Amino acid sequence: MSEVSRPGQAADAPVPKPPMRDALVAAAFQLFLERGYEQTTVDDIVSLAGVGRRSFFRYFPSKEDVVFPDHERCLADMTEFLGRGGDEDDPVARVCDAARLVLRMYAENPTFSVQRYRLTRKVPGLRAYELSVVWRYERALAEYLRRRFSGRRDGTLQADVIAAAVVAAHNNGLRSWLRSDGQSDAGAEVDHALAHVQRTFGPTVVPPGSTPAPAPTHAPAPTSSEAPAEDVVVVVSRRGVPMWRVVQEIETTLGRPLD
Repeated sequence: MSEVSRPGQAADAPVPKPPMRDALVAAAFQLFLERGYEQTTVDDIVSLAGVGRRSFFRYFPSKEDVVFPDHERCLADMTEFLGRGGDEDDPVARVCDAARLVLRMYAENPTFSVQRYRLTRKVPGLRAYELSVVWRYERALAEYLRRRFSGRRDGTLQADVIAAAVVAAHNNGLRSWLRSDGQSDAGAEVDHALAHVQRTFGPTVVPPGSTPAPAPTHAPAPTSSEAPAEDVVVVVSRRGVPMWRVVQEIETTLGRPLD
């Protein structure tokens, strides 16, 4: 005698398969963690995912792209968000809010984000790829600010400086969260960092919960004995050298990985 399923409960309902794109990402990271990134091939990934090579390249142009599967969507969201901004919006606040879209992408899947952070720190080629992605975000912010500052003296310079500052502040907060294995408050980390940008370049009003900085004082410049030591590295390379090789050379010189 067959069992009658209760209302609202499907009998022997099959477990839905994840979308092919998600399945490829999951298979790739499983192999990266088990074997290592360099030891894993595209053939290995498609074999585990149960699809063909053509399916892989339909979603990802290269093996590097599978490590950063959501950045194209996030960049499109950022560009669209900036395009919807009006003249009444404070431009610095607008680009700070745009940067928070990137944080939201990372925070949607903390486990995956932490795994990717650990992986990119081990593989020079992935760090170089990540730098190219970061540059695209920075360019999107700078292009928006250039339009907003088009009538200002040194408007282009201001736009590029502020865009770089927003990216640096966002990445500082993001990496603090990633280094905590996703245990700290990602939003608070990034808000705290971006508040410095808004205090420096924006109007006097800062986001709620942030402590306004005291008015700057013009103290005498420190002497050479008082000034903190900084790492300054000049790299000369031939045209066409891969970016990962340049990053590797810098890290070798510094004796530590770049954050």
